[in-house]
Amino acid sequence: MQLLALNLRVCILVEFRGKDWPMRILFFLPASMQARCFRKSDLDRLTAGHEVVLSGAESDEDLASLWRKHAAEMDCLVTGWSTPALTEVMLDKACRLQLIVHAAGSVKHLIPDSTWRRGIRVASTRGALAIGVAETTLGLIISGLKGFFPANELTRDGGWKTAPTDIGGARVRELFGLTIGVIGASTAGRQLIRLLKAFEVRICVHDPYLNSVEAEALGVEPVSLEQLLQISDVISLHAPSLPQTRHMLDRKQFAAMKDNAIFINTARGTLVNESALIEELQTKRIWAMLDVTDPEPPAADHPFRKLSNVVLLPHIAGAVANGCYRMGRSAVNELLAFDSGEALADELDESMLATMA
Repeated sequence: MQLLALNLRVCILVEFRGKDWPMRILFFLPASMQARCFRKSDLDRLTAGHEVVLSGAESDEDLASLWRKHAAEMDCLVTGWSTPALTEVMLDKACRLQLIVHAAGSVKHLIPDSTWRRGIRVASTRGALAIGVAETTLGLIISGLKGFFPANELTRDGGWKTAPTDIGGARVRELFGLTIGVIGASTAGRQLIRLLKAFEVRICVHDPYLNSVEAEALGVEPVSLEQLLQISDVISLHAPSLPQTRHMLDRKQFAAMKDNAIFINTARGTLVNESALIEELQTKRIWAMLDVTDPEPPAADHPFRKLSNVVLLPHIAGAVANGCYRMGRSAVNELLAFDSGEALADELDESMLATMA
């Protein structure tokens, strides 16, 4: 009965809000994260027509105080990296809340199961975050094929190329005519596919949730994981980290890769059995370009830091520096779309949690 009354209050609020009724929006994230992700120009778009409580908090204690003071009167909530998890008790207090916009990727750690049943809509900016991941992945594909990193070591040591197709032990190629295998038609995976359309490549995708209609719309070939590993010159991993995807790439999978294949992981380290990958890398048969490990950071003496056929990055594929502003802009766009009754660009529903990172 209490939940029914809460949903009724939400419906009444939505029905009677008009253009002259400004939204009340709380930025429930550390002030440092607010500054990192939101430009003044985007905040101005909100504050011009709505009542916005910006974050002055930094510690969890400060955020708890912010919640106690403002939650009961807020229509919308903006969250992000370092926002503490919302609880049922907290949402009980937020009796007017209609929308949560998460200025980051996954919301699995953030919201309780009852969020949607309370009539609260949820959106994220995972699409904006995925752009940086896909751009970094494309950069790794090109630099890996061209052998930028071993070429740099070669020239630093006073050397120069001795063969047109081999530099520093790396086979040098261009994208033309190659097969790129994408594991996971996730938001980042699909963004990478869009970028690859600018090149003359064959794009194969393995994703058990990708149907033939979607594959045709994306312009990709749906294949089994075994097929993808056997035919791809570059394999890029974009699957979510779930219990069922842990170590989805193991000894059998790495052994199936072509000689001189390049394996790229900008998703999560838990998807890979690192011991198995290390064993295959030690044969010098394949290359790996890794932005993530399990755990992070890897130990100082970890083989990934030592092997000559590994490029190891410190988890920078996602939004960094000015790229974070893309997420802030996306969050503001979602809030303004909600106020005008337009469809949200990246709305989430409860069913998505099962396959979401």
